[in-house]
Amino acid sequence: MSVFTKIISGELPCYKIYEDEQVLSFLALDQVNLGHTLVICKEEINHWTEVPPETYAHLHKVSQNIGKAILKASGSPRVGQMVAGFEVPHYHLHLIPAWSIPDLDFKKAQRRSDAEMKEIQALIIKHLEK
Repeated sequence: MSVFTKIISGELPCYKIYEDEQVLSFLALDQVNLGHTLVICKEEINHWTEVPPETYAHLHKVSQNIGKAILKASGSPRVGQMVAGFEVPHYHLHLIPAWSIPDLDFKKAQRRSDAEMKEIQALIIKHLEK
């Protein structure tokens, strides 16, 4: 069972951004830049090439809406996407606010205070299209 499955089941907490029957989105625990958000399939699938096409399309539609909200919440000119898949064997898409290519460097990831996380969470949710 992946750590993301534990988050989906409520065994572990998260800073939730969005949830429906197929996907869950929450702030990354280690923030590359404040607003770094993950969008995951609720079904535990290891590799993006194995995600059913309907789920993949839905996840990316949701990600686009979240990306627009991150742009507004962070003030960044871009939101980069990354699928790495090495750290957790459960498909997840990283959405990272960025001002330049070096802003997408995972070596910059760091824990933020609870107050910072709650503030950016609220801002992103505020800007989600309903």
